[in-house]
Amino acid sequence: MTAEDESVPVHEGPTRHPLVVFGDHRFCAGERLEVRRMSGPHMHSQVEINFMLEGGITYWFDGRHLQISAGQLCLFWGMVPHQVVEVTKPAQFVCLYVPMSVLVNLHGLAEFRDAVFRGGLVEALNLRPHDRDVFLGWRDELLAGDPEMEQIVRDELVARIRRIGREGWRDLREQGSAIAVSRHHDPDRLPKVERMLRYIAEHALGPISVEDVGEAAGLHPNYAMSIFKKMVGLTVNQAITRHRLDTAQSLLISSDLPIASVAFESGFGSLSRFYEAFESRFATTPAKYRSGFGVAASRPA
Repeated sequence: MTAEDESVPVHEGPTRHPLVVFGDHRFCAGERLEVRRMSGPHMHSQVEINFMLEGGITYWFDGRHLQISAGQLCLFWGMVPHQVVEVTKPAQFVCLYVPMSVLVNLHGLAEFRDAVFRGGLVEALNLRPHDRDVFLGWRDELLAGDPEMEQIVRDELVARIRRIGREGWRDLREQGSAIAVSRHHDPDRLPKVERMLRYIAEHALGPISVEDVGEAAGLHPNYAMSIFKKMVGLTVNQAITRHRLDTAQSLLISSDLPIASVAFESGFGSLSRFYEAFESRFATTPAKYRSGFGVAASRPA
């Protein structure tokens, strides 16, 4: 099946990211092996699998710059805004798209599944000598449009994803800077902002304040807020809310918790504040977002 796309805008304003539909949200393959730079970030519903054949690429990945080189096998959830910003030629990859339902059903691999749900760029650590030929074969078979062969590829690909979860993987975000550095940024501030970002990631689901975040980097709150906004592009409070929404997004898809429980588990002290923040970011309600993935709450929200 071909990965033809149609873009549907889901975010308005200065950070508008288009939602792209590939193959009607089903298993499919990208037509081109050649990797090209993208004019802007996009999102899509499936998990994207990249097997890098030659060269290398740099992704802008939800605020980070992360690199993939020849021989690497990586996957990520397409709903994380991403963009190919640099290409080391000749750059070729096999790009496959897998429905999110595959990840939802990975019982017994919760850590792996949650890493993908939470926005990880996951690299497989255990590759096989025949992986290159296998992924090229899967691509050809999906593009051929044979429904019976598509089902065979689906079964084989799901098994390969399960092996990644069991045999070893790492999140490449741990190697990438969370700050898009430009010539206007002061490199002396980078370690302090990184410490603030790590503190937010570790504490955002509980009570947390701007003062706490600044103290973690040894900074006065006003100065902390100033350099954080300048270098990250978000206020400290916006970054906290973003992390809480990432968690809520994961819980809505991967669990049957009532929506009220999702809100509080994600660090929101107010249900009304959760609904307001969620609808502002995702342009839909939590219930509609969850139903789009076929997940039902165990009891009313």
